[in-house]
Amino acid sequence: METITNDIRLATSKDASLLALLGRITFRESHGGYIEDKTNLDAYLDRAFSFETTARELNDDNNIYYLIYKNNFPVGYAKLVKNATSEFIHNQNICRLERIYVLEEFISQKFGIDLLNKTVDKAKELGFDIMWLSVYIKNTKAIKFYQKNNFEEVGSISFQIGKKGYDNPILAKKL
Repeated sequence: METITNDIRLATSKDASLLALLGRITFRESHGGYIEDKTNLDAYLDRAFSFETTARELNDDNNIYYLIYKNNFPVGYAKLVKNATSEFIHNQNICRLERIYVLEEFISQKFGIDLLNKTVDKAKELGFDIMWLSVYIKNTKAIKFYQKNNFEEVGSISFQIGKKGYDNPILAKKL
């Protein structure tokens, strides 16, 4: 019988290409069906998940990236942003869970909860009071996942891709 091992590790600048590729693929898998203008989607992916953007974000001390592996195969990642304020949260000692993305074929294997727990533990270790995030309003599976893990809606923003805005609830959790 094969032993399956899951491993979460801190990403480094050497992981920029891998994170850019994972980001591009997982964003398209999770959001691509909602974005009508594929030219806008491609332009967003080219900008948000370029090697240069990812390398810059990895080298920013305010960002913490984790990669998760199944049997040494990268299946997802998370990005925690330290000291990320929100107009909907009056406490200034907060952080943002900016991304948890898992490749579609691995979502059912619960890698998301492992990444969430890792980022929550890190945020607590760093002494933050509240973690917040935004999620697309039509991504009901993700919203239910966060609500099940004690995140509550505190506001809403419009996330722009091209000239179109997409409603995103802001969810927050006390740590």
